[in-house]
Amino acid sequence: MKRICIYPGSFDPVTNGHMDIIKRSAAMFDELIVAVLKNNSKTPLFSSEERVNMLKEVTKDISNVKVDSFSGLLVDYADKVGACTIVRGLRAVTDFEYELQMAQTNRIMNKRVDTIFLTTSLDYAYLSSSIVREVAVCGGSVDKFVPEYVSDMIGKKLEFTQGGN
Repeated sequence: MKRICIYPGSFDPVTNGHMDIIKRSAAMFDELIVAVLKNNSKTPLFSSEERVNMLKEVTKDISNVKVDSFSGLLVDYADKVGACTIVRGLRAVTDFEYELQMAQTNRIMNKRVDTIFLTTSLDYAYLSSSIVREVAVCGGSVDKFVPEYVSDMIGKKLEFTQGGN
């Protein structure tokens, strides 16, 4: 039986920290689905379709990674795709309380799905998508924080949304 894992998130944008978790998770499972959450309560920099396309590009060399999007409950999506595991990255102890609460809730709702936590590499422990967006919007370089393709897409997006200024 195929061991399928889901790595869910907003990925707005995907960072080098996300890529670290993707590569490590892909090595542990037969298939890793990177699942972009369509969250209507937030105003993302990139649409869910743009985020899916960026993730497909930056993971194209990892043969067992698939990229998809979902809305609604993660445990329902896990059933739909036949996943038995959810992976979540932890940057700091502050992430743990929230992630543990979500993992326990998901486990109560669907006993067939477990959650594993991977601690982010120390190289990326400080990094978040919101920090990347803030640096980019303020005109700073994000080259050290995201894959090159993503950096290019951020530049194009901001040039378009700011009218080329």
